[in-house]
Amino acid sequence: MEIACRTENDTTIVKITGRMDAITAPSFEKALNERIAEGETQFVMEMSGLEYISSAGLRGILATAKALKGKGGWIRFAAVGGAVKEVFDISGFGSIFRMYDSVSGALAEPA
Repeated sequence: MEIACRTENDTTIVKITGRMDAITAPSFEKALNERIAEGETQFVMEMSGLEYISSAGLRGILATAKALKGKGGWIRFAAVGGAVKEVFDISGFGSIFRMYDSVSGALAEPA
C-alpha cells in the first residue's frame, strides 16, 4: 500500500493505492494519527487506486474516524470502486461515511 498526502482548501487529501490489509493498515493509522496530532482534522480519502481492503483496514478507518470526531474533524471518501465499494456496502461503511464520486465533489460540500 502507498499513501500520498497533499493539502487543498485546509483539507488533507490522502491517496491510497494497493491493498489495505492486516499488514498495511497499521501504516495507514500511523500516517493519519501523525497528521491528526499535528492539528489536521479534515480528510478526504481518494481510493480509486485501492484494490483491496480487509477487516483490518476497516478497523483502521474506524479508529481514525473516532480520533477525528474527538477533535471535531471529519473523514470523507472519494472514488471508491470495485471490490472495495462492495466491502464498504456490505459492511455498512457506505451509510456511515460520506461517499463522493470525486475529490472535487468531496471538497465542494461544506463541513
